[in-house]
Amino acid sequence: MKKSILKGVSYPAYKNLIEDLLSEGKSTGKVQSSSLLNYSLSNHTRMKRLDKTIELSKEMLAIAKEVSESQTWVVITESWCVDAAQTMPVIYKIASENDKINFTVVLRSENEELMNKFLTNGTKSIPIIIAVNSENKVINSWGPRPSKALEMAKNHKKKYGTLDAVFKEDLGSWYAEDKGKNIQRDFALLLK
Repeated sequence: MKKSILKGVSYPAYKNLIEDLLSEGKSTGKVQSSSLLNYSLSNHTRMKRLDKTIELSKEMLAIAKEVSESQTWVVITESWCVDAAQTMPVIYKIASENDKINFTVVLRSENEELMNKFLTNGTKSIPIIIAVNSENKVINSWGPRPSKALEMAKNHKKKYGTLDAVFKEDLGSWYAEDKGKNIQRDFALLLK
């Protein structure tokens, strides 16, 4: 864990990395494709918009400010991950409310060992946020989607066997309507 934290970058540095890669026609990760590049382009725009528009609830602000233990929130992600683009701006804003919370981003492709410790149903789903205390012990984790989106995915997969284009469209609409509220409720419960 400590090795991954040391390799991590700040959220602003992560966004700069994405911009630099996009200017070269690349996404993060070892595998490059036009679809991953297109997702990365859309996600970069989405994150910039959400950084400006996301508002934290009064409850979330109060809970974030109450965190008294120094901790690092390690986010495992890649630039092409749509769920990460929808959730990281909200989570970063929560972390920014308290100087005891350090927010750092690591790439899944460069942190295989860490990723393998936080699989979701045996898969390398991202984003995963791992809260680590000053003694480098995991105190909590979250991901890869807000609780309501996880429920939507589970129900869709049960009914149709896969998360297809219809699900992705429904998920995108849900994120747009939710405006980060479900993530805030999830984190309020984690931090209490």
